Amino acid sequence: MFHIDVAGLADSIGYPAAALGILIESAGIPFPGEVTLLAVAAYAAAGHLQIWLVILLGALGAGLGADIGYYAGYAGGRPFVERFGRLLRIDPGHLARSELFFARHGDKAIVAMRFVVGLRTWGSVLAGMSRMPFWRFQLYSLVGGSLWALVVGLAGYLLGSNWPVFERAMSYLGYGGIAVLGALVLTLFLLRRRAERGRPRPRR
Repeated sequence: MFHIDVAGLADSIGYPAAALGILIESAGIPFPGEVTLLAVAAYAAAGHLQIWLVILLGALGAGLGADIGYYAGYAGGRPFVERFGRLLRIDPGHLARSELFFARHGDKAIVAMRFVVGLRTWGSVLAGMSRMPFWRFQLYSLVGGSLWALVVGLAGYLLGSNWPVFERAMSYLGYGGIAVLGALVLTLFLLRRRAERGRPRPRR
């Protein structure tokens, strides 16, 4: 995984960062796409950007990157995928597990892979390598990418009400810690909303 100052990236280029990170990762290159979108969404929470546009661009970047990965896998086949993996020093066992997951779960794997670090990088490449029909891939990729951008964008927005605190958390927790924290915050938020809806309303 590349070491990128994703908080600084969000601060310096703003909206394009929402699409850039996941576009690179979805194309098959290991990159902290999830944390990049978290950082941009947190930056939006600080009042610098519009969160709905950040989520939209995140979904767009996910879709475009997935198309690039699909075509790379389709055109190059298994020899290209294996050679590309060695070039990026990807563990062959990790690639094999990703391929097994894709073969076992079929179309739904395209959606599920969006939410799994590592599998997200190879999902579109494996779909192309296995000659999955493009328009079917496009449908599931659109669904998965949109859901992913919505969940991660909202998690980042909830985390980022204080941008300086988010930056300090990035320096202490790293990419993985921030991703886990974002998922935890969003889960707690949804559970709280569910509990509030379940409470009986007072009679007038």
